[in-house]
Amino acid sequence: MAVKLRMMRIGRRHRPFFRINVVDSRTPRDGKILEKLGHYDPIEKDPAKQLVLNRERVEFWINQGAIPSDTVSQILLRAGLKHKYAEEKTVRRTRARTLAHAKGKLFTKTERIAAEKVAKAAEEKAKAQAEAKAQAEAKAAEEKAKADAKAKAEAEAKAKAEAEAKAKAEAEAKAKAEAEAAEKQKEEESKPTEDKAQEISEANDKVETDEK
Repeated sequence: MAVKLRMMRIGRRHRPFFRINVVDSRTPRDGKILEKLGHYDPIEKDPAKQLVLNRERVEFWINQGAIPSDTVSQILLRAGLKHKYAEEKTVRRTRARTLAHAKGKLFTKTERIAAEKVAKAAEEKAKAQAEAKAQAEAKAAEEKAKADAKAKAEAEAKAKAEAEAKAKAEAEAKAKAEAEAAEKQKEEESKPTEDKAQEISEANDKVETDEK
């Protein structure tokens, strides 16, 4: 007869309570009970009352070949009842984990959760770095635009000042040239009058000389 150690819930809603029974594995779950070995109360805070087992009968049934369910196996291990099935399962689990890791796969829920946390942290870090980079680039672009605008304004102001200085110099040179030309023309216009006056003066002097 195939025998298993199973847990059967008998607690009410929101108040779980489990009995640990020896059952015929050929019967439906929670079917024919061969023997009651104890109970497990997950709500109970007192460890002595949380798990109550008939250790001698548990060891008897295991020695008879009874196979604990996964949950019962964990409870027995916590109670200090080691058995070959748990050891065999640990070996198989270790081997399976090694193979999974060799293939780059996650084996347990804990590993998956840890991997998800690492991936999420990496994603958040990458997002933060991208945002920081975008902000830095935007700030650099803004500063460059300001610097370019300042340089352009300074260049325009310099060009304007140079153009004004050049125009002023040209105007002054033109005015000077016009003044010099006017002065020269004035001198040229006044020269015949002086020559004529000289001639008259010389003629008068000659007349006076002749009269004498």
